[in-house]
Amino acid sequence: MKDVSIQRLHRLDLKEIAPLAQESRDEGFRHITRMTDEYESGTNRFDQPGEALFAARDRERIIGICGLNQDPYSMTAGVGRVRRLYVSKSYRRHGVARSLMEQVILEANRHYSVLVLKTDHPIADRFYDSLGFISIGDDDNVSHMLRLDGRSGSRF
Repeated sequence: MKDVSIQRLHRLDLKEIAPLAQESRDEGFRHITRMTDEYESGTNRFDQPGEALFAARDRERIIGICGLNQDPYSMTAGVGRVRRLYVSKSYRRHGVARSLMEQVILEANRHYSVLVLKTDHPIADRFYDSLGFISIGDDDNVSHMLRLDGRSGSRF
C-alpha cells in the first residue's frame, strides 16, 4: 500500500468521510456514524488539549480513521482514549490500522500516562494485544489499556 499516508486532521470534512461511514454501517458498525454525528453537533471534535484525529488516505480518499480523546470516563488525569478506529474492508491486513494506531500512540505519549479503549470484537482484541495493550476484564468502559512512558516515539 505504497500510496497510503497517515495525516492528522484539523477539520473533518463530513462529505469526505461519508463513504467510509456508509461502508462501516453496511458492515453493521455504528461508531463512524456516531463520530460524524458528534463532530457535526460539536460534542466531540477531537480539538481539546491532548486530542487528535488521524486519517489514512489512499491518494485523496479516506480509507481509515482513528481518534484520540481525553478519557471521559476516567476520574484520573493523564488518561487518553482511542476512539473510532475503522479501516475500509479492502485495506485491512495491509498495516493501515497499525499505522493509524502508531500515530495515536505517538501523540498520546505527549499528553497521557495511560491509553485506554473499549472493544468487544475478537479480531480487534487480538489486534490491540499485538500493539502491547493489556486486556482488562472488569471494567464496563475499558477493555484494553496501554501504559505510556511519556517519550514521544518511544514505542515505534
